[in-house]
Amino acid sequence: MKLITHNMLTSQSLKGVTVGYPLGIIARDVRIAEIDFNPEFIIKIIPKLDWPALWRAAESIGHADIIPKELQKGYDKDIDFLKQAHHALFEIDVVSGDLLCPESGRRFPINDGIPNMLLNEDEVNN
Repeated sequence: MKLITHNMLTSQSLKGVTVGYPLGIIARDVRIAEIDFNPEFIIKIIPKLDWPALWRAAESIGHADIIPKELQKGYDKDIDFLKQAHHALFEIDVVSGDLLCPESGRRFPINDGIPNMLLNEDEVNN
């Protein structure tokens, strides 16, 4: 699971959960894989991200040092920052572990890089 995916996931559909974001990450296997850098895409995606949640996700898997804790003004002109953001969003892959709902504690498994967010019928918010 890429950190860009994590940044968009919520457990809000879980019964009794009002926000369900950001999900915690308990990583068992994290891998790094080089992906082609596209600065234009990174510039467009950054405003759509929850930057503090991204930083906390990177921190929880031992990679907080790769991106700054706070998004800086003028980031779109800083190629080093854009490369760091690219690395955090696309090159770090949580291969196995769990996502943890911050409100209920419900765990969602990550297997082969795919988070399973399916709920049992009795867990669905009506």
